[in-house]
Amino acid sequence: MLVFRPSRYLARVMRVDPVQRQSLISFGSTIGLTAIGFLSTMFFTHTVGLSILGAYFLFVAYFSVFNLIGDGGFGGAAVKRISEGEDQNAYFTAFTLLRVALTVVSVGFLLIAQPYLVKLTSAGVFPWLILALVVSTFTNIASNSVYGRGMVGVNQIGSLIDTLARILVQVAAVVLGYGIAGLAGGFVAGILASGLFNLRFLDLSPAPFRRSHLKSLFAFSVWTFLSSSGYLVFSYADTIMIGHFMTDADVGVYRVALQLTSIATFVTVALHTTLYPKVSYWGKQGDLSSVERALARAFTYSLLLAVPVVAGGWLLGERLLYFFYTASATAGAGALAILLLVQVAHVFMFLQTMCLNALDRPRDSFRVTAIAVAANIGLNLLLIPAYGIVGASAATLVTMILNAVLAHRALSRSIRIRIEPRAVGHIVLAALVMAAVVVVCTFIIPLSNVFVTLGAVGLGGLVYILALLRLDEGIHDELKDLAGQLGIPWPGVL
Repeated sequence: MLVFRPSRYLARVMRVDPVQRQSLISFGSTIGLTAIGFLSTMFFTHTVGLSILGAYFLFVAYFSVFNLIGDGGFGGAAVKRISEGEDQNAYFTAFTLLRVALTVVSVGFLLIAQPYLVKLTSAGVFPWLILALVVSTFTNIASNSVYGRGMVGVNQIGSLIDTLARILVQVAAVVLGYGIAGLAGGFVAGILASGLFNLRFLDLSPAPFRRSHLKSLFAFSVWTFLSSSGYLVFSYADTIMIGHFMTDADVGVYRVALQLTSIATFVTVALHTTLYPKVSYWGKQGDLSSVERALARAFTYSLLLAVPVVAGGWLLGERLLYFFYTASATAGAGALAILLLVQVAHVFMFLQTMCLNALDRPRDSFRVTAIAVAANIGLNLLLIPAYGIVGASAATLVTMILNAVLAHRALSRSIRIRIEPRAVGHIVLAALVMAAVVVVCTFIIPLSNVFVTLGAVGLGGLVYILALLRLDEGIHDELKDLAGQLGIPWPGVL
């Protein structure tokens, strides 16, 4: 009889290559986060409706803006400097003091802007926004310091705890009838729980620091802050502008469509989180060939999921919106089709800008992002009043592609950027096979209910995996070897 022994299995996991192991932890955590997020959003859509959910999305968007001001780029700078392994305690202390000071500035700006944030005030979430910014200061210090120490798994588990605590509190609050206040309160509870978890693993301590430590953090943080501002525009400018020009319900429709496309980013987010400290270390050691190999493989494994999600989303997206988020959400089908392509462009933009920052070139990262940001704001202002959420999606796609192209141009001055054409070709071919099978099945069996639709999703995924493993021996062998290291049985037919 087989007996599961956690300690023995953990030992087996720890023997896996560090990059692969941490990527798996990050990937698993990302799947968990997204799955929980999907289920909770479905529940909230059916209970409080898209209008209240849209107001909550606006709350999150404004939190992100003012939290960025409170971070000032010093979070990324602290991760970079701590990950380099020199004067870690001094950098930790300097970062802590700077982060607290900037939070005071951020909350001050928020109070000044309060008369203009009419929707937040009328929804009653303005006090929650201030509390969220204060609590996030503590969590930001703990999580970035742990991440800089290379404890990627701990950082990812902290994110999972954030989501679990947030959802549990939000669901309970919504059931008790607290509505938007319950959603905002759960958001704060999740941030606090994550911070407390990361604090348990924080092994840095206060230490004297010199002016040189502050100058080093400032030198990196300026460009990191500006680059982060650019990424924030891609994440939330469309949401804020839709909220300005349209209704909270429109915000809700747009964000649930965007959430559905986020499945395509599982691998990209996991690899971004795992590779940043590794690329930072390789860059410091001058080992650029390792960076080149890792980036090429990261492209392949990111597209391994993104490409079939795009194909499946085009075929089944409208029905998924209908069954998951109510009939009203199908108004986002057009935006969904465009946002799926955004996630493919996101693969190249996200990984290349990560490399620019990790290789200590945040200035170049900012320059390429700034151009795309200016274009994004201009296109959103032009297209949202005319075309609504479809216009917002189109603006995001154009500027995401622009950012990816400019990032490629900048990064290619330091390393040779390449994709693996054979593997990517096999991924595209397997996705086409999957799409053909799904189309035939939907003609035979109409997508009349959620179970049939989920069955079509499952069938498509199975066909894609089988086709890909047959077409690409390299991916087949890597996955088989990884399964063997983890003690997972590999089917003989594969």
